[in-house]
Amino acid sequence: MIKETTAQTQGVMSTSHILTLITADEPGIVHAVSAGLLKVGGNITENAQFGDPGSNLFCLRTVVATPTADPTQVADAVASQLAAAGHAEPSRLRVRRVDERPRVLIMVSKFDHCLVDLLYRWRNGLLHIDIPAIVSNHPDVVEIADRYGIPFHHLPVTAETKADQEAAIMKIVHEHDIDLVVLARYMQILSDDLCRQLDGRAINIHHSLLPGFKGAKPYHQAHARGVKLVGATAHFVTAQLDEGPIIEQDVARVNHSHTASDIVELGQDTERLVLARAVRMWAEDRVLLIGDRTVIFN
Repeated sequence: MIKETTAQTQGVMSTSHILTLITADEPGIVHAVSAGLLKVGGNITENAQFGDPGSNLFCLRTVVATPTADPTQVADAVASQLAAAGHAEPSRLRVRRVDERPRVLIMVSKFDHCLVDLLYRWRNGLLHIDIPAIVSNHPDVVEIADRYGIPFHHLPVTAETKADQEAAIMKIVHEHDIDLVVLARYMQILSDDLCRQLDGRAINIHHSLLPGFKGAKPYHQAHARGVKLVGATAHFVTAQLDEGPIIEQDVARVNHSHTASDIVELGQDTERLVLARAVRMWAEDRVLLIGDRTVIFN
């Protein structure tokens, strides 16, 4: 991650931008992008690319320092050069300043380990995000929100009030210009309608490697089956429960001496690490969506 976004080189101030591109894979794309960046005096400081043979899509992430602080000017220069070189209209071309901090809404129920870990990393500058609000269907974590000075919204939900509760969630999303919703062990299934509204901008942490044990007490089920690994999966939220594109996964080793409580502890440690990595990679524009898969530029 480029932490210093503005520098002075030979008397000229420069601003760092992150450019991401997903487009049809064909020869000359990198040349055209580079030419566009050169038109605005850009100096590439980081670059990663991937051509996916399955979808025939080309994915690119570039960090560039330019004399202009306007990301629109950079994007227009690249789009113009791509068009001039005869490339198809880019599927997705995005440029933003590195110092632009994405706005993240955290949603949580009673388990607070992922919430606390995210807030610790945010407070210590390890997550380049802003957190304007925390939402919960229980009041349990209000003291944690208060400790960090973040507005807390208690939105209880029942089957009868689900539509109204989700409308209140979306009101918060709109009022705070939220870029990403993080379900940090939010133990409610989102409706199909809310999933559609948050398509591509909601991340969930799942308490196993997907697919995994279903239903209540997954770690206890794992213990009963004598598993040797426990894991966690961070994925995008979709209307298909626990089937969204996977962003990050990890595992912890288990042996016969571990109790169910030991496995819970190992699992929760893995969950918080996996979710923090997923949020960080998303915040740094390292996660590109191509259909049901992700391209991750670590």
